Amino acid sequence: MDTDGRNERLNKDIGRTRSGLRYGWTTGSCAAAAAKAAARMLFCGEEIRQIRLMTPKGIGLYLDVESVTRTPDYVQCAVRKYSGDDPDVTDGLLVFARVERIGGQAGNRSDVRIILDGGDGVGRVTKPGLEQQIGQAAINKVPRRMITEEVGNVCREYGYVGEVKVIISIPGGEETARQTFNPRLGITGGLSVLGTSGIVEPMSEKALTDTIYMEMKMLRESGYLYCYVVPGNYGVDFLTESLGIDAELAVKCSNYVGEAIDDARLLGMKGILLIGHVGKFIKLAAGVMNTHSRQADCRMEVFASHAAMAGADADTVKRLMSCLNTTEAVQIINEKGLLLDVMYSVMERIDFYLRQRAGEELEIGVIVFSLEEGVLCQTENVKKLLDTTEGQRKKDNGGRVGI
Repeated sequence: MDTDGRNERLNKDIGRTRSGLRYGWTTGSCAAAAAKAAARMLFCGEEIRQIRLMTPKGIGLYLDVESVTRTPDYVQCAVRKYSGDDPDVTDGLLVFARVERIGGQAGNRSDVRIILDGGDGVGRVTKPGLEQQIGQAAINKVPRRMITEEVGNVCREYGYVGEVKVIISIPGGEETARQTFNPRLGITGGLSVLGTSGIVEPMSEKALTDTIYMEMKMLRESGYLYCYVVPGNYGVDFLTESLGIDAELAVKCSNYVGEAIDDARLLGMKGILLIGHVGKFIKLAAGVMNTHSRQADCRMEVFASHAAMAGADADTVKRLMSCLNTTEAVQIINEKGLLLDVMYSVMERIDFYLRQRAGEELEIGVIVFSLEEGVLCQTENVKKLLDTTEGQRKKDNGGRVGI
């Protein structure tokens, strides 16, 4: 058994938020763990009932392996999705991985080719703009990497050379997907295999808003009067990778932009800089301060109206209104040569609504970016806020002090 000497039953309490809510694990972690277990059983010839997986978040999981089918050419097994205290419709579903060797043999330890696809209950991409190409299984890039790395490592461990086919399936996934936004995103036939960190963080509204307040309060009590506010991992990655700034002063607000602004005012912060992906922050141009899709989805209305003001013809406006995601919308606007004018107009409205919420006491700015285009727009005070926020990182006899 791949348990690093641990034979205890699976403990689902892998961690909790500050509010005491339990973490879970993503469909991506389930798929990667099931694929690793199936590959190991295929090459070692022994049955495995628990498998260890290290998630991108750095949390190690020991997951039970269920529904094992073994043959000389392939092994299939499953890991059950657990969402912790997050209200996730996929909770309890079995995520299967079938690993099949295709004409390989022992040899060069680095020569392994892994073919990854989706089976029953895993959706197919039918529209452009998502992480996978049209026709591909809706297995996002981080889970895809996790699966191929785990299976590849097992193959190399046993000296296997050749092709390995991995099929991920989720029985009941097609029916469950009807309760998600997959149909609207152009994903048909099942669920997406998701997860950027491998861990499900509970999305209780009170827990999240409490966390926003506490994180900002901790910064304020450490002497910081300025900080960054990001919705999630995309914002953190952009802050660290594109701007080259340490995320120590970043507070995650999830969808609760308005609450984060209110907390900053309540705590007596002097300034905050919001950094977010256009998919969420485009909604700020309509005054929407809770960016969750169940609250409001005005993305295409904002793009279409501002494109029309910039001179877009009726056909372009109609195309924008039928877009399924902001990547597609930005591409259309860019092709028409209107991206600069549209985003300038959008930023004026975002700035208006943010200042209205922040009041005169709190200086506020924003950077809106996309993964494809980088910075799409930003308020005029961004450089000032960046300089001021980073200027707080002074060292005094090895200690950290505020400005």
